[in-house]
Amino acid sequence: MTDETRGLGGAVGPPWSVDVLADLHAGVLSESEAAELWPRVNADPEARTIIEALDATSADLADLSAAPVPPMPAEVAARIDAALAQEQQARGGSNVVSIDAARKRRNRRAGWGAGFLAAAAAVVAAVVIVAPDASREETPGVAAPTPGVAVDSGQINAAIGKVEGVRDFGPLENEQRLDACLEANGIDPVKQPVGITPGTIDGRDAVFVLYTTGELAQFRLVALAPDCGPANPGLLKDEIIGR
Repeated sequence: MTDETRGLGGAVGPPWSVDVLADLHAGVLSESEAAELWPRVNADPEARTIIEALDATSADLADLSAAPVPPMPAEVAARIDAALAQEQQARGGSNVVSIDAARKRRNRRAGWGAGFLAAAAAVVAAVVIVAPDASREETPGVAAPTPGVAVDSGQINAAIGKVEGVRDFGPLENEQRLDACLEANGIDPVKQPVGITPGTIDGRDAVFVLYTTGELAQFRLVALAPDCGPANPGLLKDEIIGR
C-alpha cells in the first residue's frame, strides 16, 4: 500500500484511508497496531462499510481459489512489473514492497487470481467511499449489529464477514476461558484474533475464532465447542480459507 497516513500514536483515524483499512483487513499491520485500530474501526459505520466490502471480496476470491485458471499472459505480467518499478522509483523505495518481493508473490499465484484481486480491490475502493453517508446519519459512531453465524462445514468461508471485527465470547464468557480452550487445542492464545463470535456449524453450537495468516485474503477460522476447556478440547473445525 502507498498510504502515507498510517502510523502509531493516533496518526490515523476518521476520515479513514482505504489503504489503512485494507492493510488492517489483510493482517499486515503489527499486532499492537491492529489491537489499537480495530475498536476504532468497528465504531465507525463508514469504516465498517469498507471492511464489509473487503470481506465480501475476500470470500468471493476464496471461492475462486479452487477453480482452474489460465496462466497470466506475458504482456500482462510485464505491465505489472513495469508499474511496480515505476511506483518504487517514484516513491524512492519507502513504504513500497520491493519489486522482487512483489514479483515473487505474483508468480506464486501463477494465474489470473492476483490480477483479479487487484481489480476487485480497486472496485471496492471506488464504490464504498461514496456510499456510507446514510448509515452515518442513522447511527452515528455505532457499527451495525452483526447477525448470528450459522454455517455448514463445507461452506465455512461464509462465516468470515460475520466473525471479523466482532468480540463476543458467547458461552465461553471471557478471554480467560477462551485462552484455556485455545491452549487445550494447541493454539497459541497470545496471537490476537480479528474476530470472536458464537454461532452454529452443521447445526452444532460453537464459538468461532478468526485469525489472519499474513497472506493477502487468507484467514484461519477455528470453531470451538461451547463447553471447550482443558478437560474437553472440543475442536469442531480448524481451517485455512483462501489458500
